[in-house]
Amino acid sequence: MSHYKHPGRKVCNQEGHHMKLSTTLILSTLTLAASAAFAADQPVIGLITKTETNPFFVKMKEGAQAEAKKAGAKLMTATGKKDGDTASQITALENMAAAGAKTILITSTGDAIIPTVKKVQAKGVQVIALDSPFDGADALFATDNYKAGVLIGQYAKAALGDKPAKIAMLDLFPGHPVGAQRHNGFMSGFGLKANDAKSNELSSTAETVCAGDTDGNQAKGQTAMENCLQKNPDINVVYTINEPAAAGAYNALKKAGKEKGVIIVSVDGGCQGVKDTAAGKIAATSQQYPLKMASMGVAAGVEYAKTGKKVSGYVDTGVTLIANKAVTGVDSKDTKVGLDLCWGNK
Repeated sequence: MSHYKHPGRKVCNQEGHHMKLSTTLILSTLTLAASAAFAADQPVIGLITKTETNPFFVKMKEGAQAEAKKAGAKLMTATGKKDGDTASQITALENMAAAGAKTILITSTGDAIIPTVKKVQAKGVQVIALDSPFDGADALFATDNYKAGVLIGQYAKAALGDKPAKIAMLDLFPGHPVGAQRHNGFMSGFGLKANDAKSNELSSTAETVCAGDTDGNQAKGQTAMENCLQKNPDINVVYTINEPAAAGAYNALKKAGKEKGVIIVSVDGGCQGVKDTAAGKIAATSQQYPLKMASMGVAAGVEYAKTGKKVSGYVDTGVTLIANKAVTGVDSKDTKVGLDLCWGNK
């Protein structure tokens, strides 16, 4: 009896079938093993920011993600609910260390994190401070905040000319080193008595006719400025800790019909702040670079994972004075440059 062979249908070779199946299984096993080995060798880096809505920290996260992708690292991220939320940062430090992070980058909300930082460091985790310094960090990648203050102080002094200074100081909140450094840098740049760059004590003189805390936000900046105008309606210079506080100060001045006669200076260099500078609401701002802070931090984390070599000390990530109008004797860039380098929505 003959066997009919259907056109196009192949007779199965049982031995060949098993050989192909075995080869496929072996290749799959090798692929899985290689993937597992890669995952084990892949550097794990954590990034903890203060909030997830502030454009400064959004840009920082973008920089970390881009550098991690470029370097083949795994990036874990976490954030506090608001500025000052140390509880969330402590939890994130513990969780990231437990998940295998060998380097954690953090914008500290306060010294309450230090015991947990020491705990994870004892397990071999490198902890790098971004933007905000704190005791015990292996390194700090940040703007020179004292210099940022000096630049806007010099600008305000030159822009004011020979007029007697009546200055409102709209600060962050007591005890924060970045706030103190910017404040004291401004004082020094303006030519007034100031504490040194590392001091956490705010300085004041006869020229500083009012001061208020803003927590770095617009609503509190407006309230602080309104209070200052009640104390002294002749204020002609306003130092602000950051651009949201500056926007609040401008709103208060405009409401009082005094916005055209007052020099507002600030620090940050976010896109909205640079736009406000271009519009004349802010006279000048010191621009900092959060993307650079984070990308350099991730690169340092990858290096530590590969070689065991930790980074140490302070790494200056740069600052540039962006001004609406240039003044004699003070080096600055225009707002076009500021918009090219800013962070946030353009």
